[in-house]
Amino acid sequence: MTIRTARRLPVHRGAAAWSSILPGQEAPDLLTTKLTADFAVIGAGFAGLSAARRLMQLNRGARIVVLEAGRLAEGASGRNSGFMIDLPHDISSDNYTGQVAESDRGMIALNRSAIAFARTAVEDYGIDPAFFDPCGKVNGAASAAADAHNRSYAAHLAQLGEPSEALDAKAMHELTGSRHYISGLYTPGTVMLQPAGYIRAIGAGLRRDGARVCENSPVREISRTGSEWVLTTPKGRVTAGKVILANNGHLESFGFAQRRLMHIFLYASMTVDLDAETLTKLGGRPRWGITPSDPMGTTMRRIDTVQGGNRILTRTCSSFRPGMEASAAALERAARVHRQKFADRFPALKDVRMEYSWAGHICLSRNGVSVMRELEPRLFAACVQNGLGTTRGTLTGVAAAELASDQASAISRHFSAEEAPTKLPPPPFAEIGANIYLRWREWQAGRE
Repeated sequence: MTIRTARRLPVHRGAAAWSSILPGQEAPDLLTTKLTADFAVIGAGFAGLSAARRLMQLNRGARIVVLEAGRLAEGASGRNSGFMIDLPHDISSDNYTGQVAESDRGMIALNRSAIAFARTAVEDYGIDPAFFDPCGKVNGAASAAADAHNRSYAAHLAQLGEPSEALDAKAMHELTGSRHYISGLYTPGTVMLQPAGYIRAIGAGLRRDGARVCENSPVREISRTGSEWVLTTPKGRVTAGKVILANNGHLESFGFAQRRLMHIFLYASMTVDLDAETLTKLGGRPRWGITPSDPMGTTMRRIDTVQGGNRILTRTCSSFRPGMEASAAALERAARVHRQKFADRFPALKDVRMEYSWAGHICLSRNGVSVMRELEPRLFAACVQNGLGTTRGTLTGVAAAELASDQASAISRHFSAEEAPTKLPPPPFAEIGANIYLRWREWQAGRE
């Protein structure tokens, strides 16, 4: 008999703003009984819900149970910036460019298959199109060095046969209302999500089609007897033939990939709902998304009423936390930085209040690989998204569902062929070194 007990459960710092700005959810469906399922999925983020949807497509009539430790969209899936990106987006590089053109082409194809998978879910479940807006995004440059990054990235995209459009300072001002940017690079393939609205709606669609999606039901223990897995929560139990772990960095909590995963927290703040006078003062368009030309710079995003209010999101600062919990001090420091970054870009709005500030947990591996494989007999993983949770989470969820269903596609073949994550330096060197490096990269990003 195999028993694995969770050493940690998710701990979140700050509100999940994307969910908070939407109407309240119905009461959660807690697991309070013993259930039997063909498939159980641990985690109801992008990976877990994508896995559940793909399982339903491949196994008609199968009994599927999804177990989420908290509420839908209040974990990592509701704490990102909502960019579902199709192009190379290597956040460890200087300008997002990958290493080899051919591998970038393959990743673009996979990313677009993830977007297509999400689009069919939007159509099938009748999800509000404002929650899935294929409007593209802009890499914003605020310095000559960043503009050079944009030009280098544009050249790489041209080599790949991918379109992009250079924007000058005037065009950036017309888009954002800010004179902070000297240039930008527009690419058309990104989908801008209201991530909480999307995730909530996927959960509702799965329930409509017969899956059981249980919230506030953290899995504390996984045990195997013979060919069956038993998942134990505080008030219930699920016995399943096959299990998919879709809990990203908390894969390590169950003893897998130990000392191989980098637990990073990214921080963001969101303004109050801007009134008519402030919107007039701001100018610009009602929706846009700016990723920094330097990956360690500041992401900015503006949303409108149907997405949860006329608000601007600022996202920057990061920290390495092996214990998978951000500190209050780190969040307070980040919130101060966010206010300054916001004021730098919108000096006329410098007194606008930030209503929400939060930390979001992402998980990386040193060699940039995910963990999508059969860990033990009939136990599969769809984890380690390398900071690209919306797209990579969708892909690993789909891949794990196919692997668990004895099916294969270009998606599952890609992730099955990846190496294992490489080991990290021993503590405390990993934490000290990573945080020094992150602070240095933030400093190096400068005005970005």
